[in-house]
Amino acid sequence: MANTDVTRVAGNIGALNALNSLMYVNNQLAIHQTRLATGKRINEAADDPAGTNMAITFDIRRNDMKVAISAIGDSKNLLSVAETGLRKISDLLTKMKSKVMEAAGATIGDSERDAVAAQLNSYTQEIDQIIESSNWNGVDLIGTSSSATKSFFVGVSGSGNAVFADFAFSGAGSAGFTAGGLGLSGSGAVVGTNGGFASNTVGGAGSAVAGGYTRADLVYSGSSGAAVTSSAGAATLATIGSAIARVKAAIVDVGAMSARLTFKEDTMMSAYINTEAAYNRIMNANMAEEQVNASKYMILQQSATAMLGQANAAPQFILSLLK
Repeated sequence: MANTDVTRVAGNIGALNALNSLMYVNNQLAIHQTRLATGKRINEAADDPAGTNMAITFDIRRNDMKVAISAIGDSKNLLSVAETGLRKISDLLTKMKSKVMEAAGATIGDSERDAVAAQLNSYTQEIDQIIESSNWNGVDLIGTSSSATKSFFVGVSGSGNAVFADFAFSGAGSAGFTAGGLGLSGSGAVVGTNGGFASNTVGGAGSAVAGGYTRADLVYSGSSGAAVTSSAGAATLATIGSAIARVKAAIVDVGAMSARLTFKEDTMMSAYINTEAAYNRIMNANMAEEQVNASKYMILQQSATAMLGQANAAPQFILSLLK
């Protein structure tokens, strides 16, 4: 700052120094008032070019993480739909097994076995209808394409690339978990070749088994020395047992993937919070600090204005020398 020489009035250096200080104070006050008004420490790149670069990087990454967290939630919901369908199928298979066991012995008659067979046929149709309703945005979850790999978006890499987790049922087979795909056919009935929602159109869409179950599929026809698997009732029980095992394995697959997604969701949420904190520290203003600075510069503004007035008046004493 230049020294003031009050005897050299043409320059009025003192007033210029006071004016320069007032302009600086005004600029600083404007900066802090803007930060208080917007809540942001960086309102334009010129405020902090390096900080702006870092803030943009963190902003992009936190938005990517928000999308990933949302996608993980959607993936878990998708798996919940699949698990619900599989559990319903498991319940139906358990009922089918109980009915076959009831009908296998000699304590019930032909009419009762006919009723059980009709109920089994009804259950197989219900299994296909469950398959038909177990979909997500048109994607077949546990039907004919359930064995296809599904890629879930679960995060972003350090370089910003998308990270996916692949999932497929380990034992779904080409027909998925339809009644036909599970092998639920009675009395040598032929199952539709494509195993889909309409694998057999007899009885309408969802009717899985052509021919259906009959009383012959339920009664135990072997002798005391015959192999158990040679009886019709035992063979039917074995088929249903195999179907239950496949569905149980599928439920385990879904549970394992859901647990994995939960861990990823927790990890991603923690990373998101830390990234948000880093962005906040760079980009957003410390409101308490900004208020203190604004108050300081308001006081300095008033004092600088007063000093400018005094500096302008100081050279007037020279007039006394001219009298």
